[in-house]
Amino acid sequence: MQTLETALGYRFRDRDLLKNALTHSSYSNEFRHEALPCNERLEFLGDAVLGFITADYLYRRFPGLSEGRMTRLRADLVCERSLSRVAERLELGSCLLLGHGEECSGGRTRPSINADAVEAVIAAIFLDGGLAPAEAFVRRFILDEFEAGNARPDRDAKSELQELVQRKSGQLLEYRHVGESGPDHQKIFSVEVWLNGRRVAAGQGTSKKEAEQHAALQALEALQ
Repeated sequence: MQTLETALGYRFRDRDLLKNALTHSSYSNEFRHEALPCNERLEFLGDAVLGFITADYLYRRFPGLSEGRMTRLRADLVCERSLSRVAERLELGSCLLLGHGEECSGGRTRPSINADAVEAVIAAIFLDGGLAPAEAFVRRFILDEFEAGNARPDRDAKSELQELVQRKSGQLLEYRHVGESGPDHQKIFSVEVWLNGRRVAAGQGTSKKEAEQHAALQALEALQ
């Protein structure tokens, strides 16, 4: 528990909340004599807390963004794929309490189980310490990654940008690779988006493709 708390960046006053967040329904059903509730109720609350924190961030960070764009972007940030990556960083799968059947069928690495556990952990932090530490957790593991261009949302921002630009004829959209830094095994690439000879956005990533996607996302926010 202490090792996980260090990874989470939060020390629980009530560690039973954290244990509850890590208890899958297969475990609570199989070991009923332990009277451990599963994490489904915490998952429900964590989903709402995560959604609120993310919505508040998008509302304040992008004042010109439409409701539809904020809704789609929030969905990308809190989707199963995004949350399962958080679980991987925390090595949360190794901490889960699973029933024998779920254990044998690879439950510790199942994205849905890990994503649900992340939501449950967010709820546990919220109940134990309030909104501030829950927000700090979400910012550290999700929103800061997005700001840094390391988050890889499911949608294709380059395609969205191309569709937006093509609404008017005669538009010239360019991606310019303007630099790279860092050692060979940890390269950071920088890309600029130019529209009709005017620079509209820039992005970075650990690959040229990722940098282009991040730059396209920034360009979408700037143009809309």
